[in-house]
Amino acid sequence: MGWDGDDLAGQMEEVFERQQAVADARALRGTSTPEERARSAQFESLRASRSRIMTQLSGATNPAHRTVLERALKSINDQMAEDESRG
Repeated sequence: MGWDGDDLAGQMEEVFERQQAVADARALRGTSTPEERARSAQFESLRASRSRIMTQLSGATNPAHRTVLERALKSINDQMAEDESRG
């Protein structure tokens, strides 16, 4: 299982920026619903987890550990993409 860090990071940064822009706009308008606030909190949690895993992945040398981290990163990316598609 390969990990194309540059391509994947670029794609996910675009997702992050779109989601953050929407969240910021809602916060400025003061129109966020409890569901939107929960979604925003979930997004921030996923983003923090993703950042931590990417940091660990950049220093991982054991192939088995890298595989575990790559799977975790894929899972988080999939969840973020799913959340993005739901709006």
